[in-house]
Amino acid sequence: MRRLVPERLDELVLLGAHCDDIPIGAGGTLLTICRARPGLRVRALVLSGGGTPREAEERAALAAFCPGASLEVTVLDMPDGRLPHHWNRAKEALETFRRTTEPDLVLAGHRADDHQDHRELARLVPTVFRDHATLGYEILKAEPDLAQPPLLWPLSQEAVDDKIRLLHEHYPSQTGRTWFDDEAFRGLARIRGVQAGVRYAEGFHPTRLLVGV
Repeated sequence: MRRLVPERLDELVLLGAHCDDIPIGAGGTLLTICRARPGLRVRALVLSGGGTPREAEERAALAAFCPGASLEVTVLDMPDGRLPHHWNRAKEALETFRRTTEPDLVLAGHRADDHQDHRELARLVPTVFRDHATLGYEILKAEPDLAQPPLLWPLSQEAVDDKIRLLHEHYPSQTGRTWFDDEAFRGLARIRGVQAGVRYAEGFHPTRLLVGV
């Protein structure tokens, strides 16, 4: 299994069940990594939203959240909320995508997420990315499924401010949701920061991880 050595991070894979999952779960971390690693290769696969206005939102958002990166985004058109019924197609899509990349780090959802699409994708990831450092981001939503993440990624106030601003700027389709607001995003980042001994942080659930220096 390869080791995660942050200063040697050359290629990053981002996986999401829906448009907006990745920036909501890991937007601050993305901004931090990409600003520190100009030219980083970022390959993103999103399973639903293809061919809808949400695809345009996602492409513009990921470009903003990955400044200076060599970014490639693939958005598929699987039905929202029906991923368990399209398991074979999702597995094949993930395996096809895997052949195009050799990441140092994979960011995806995590297996304890109550949303069936998030959960099924998270379960597929280690069957395809078998030898990779994989971190599962947490997605704030109405379901009471937040668990204590064992890995905390410190964020600057600038990264948190920019994350919140970019979420509102690029996902107008989501602004009516009760959990899609500044207080919710900043509040979770503040809680994870308290737990990390810093001002702000994002939390992750490792699937497998070796850390090297």
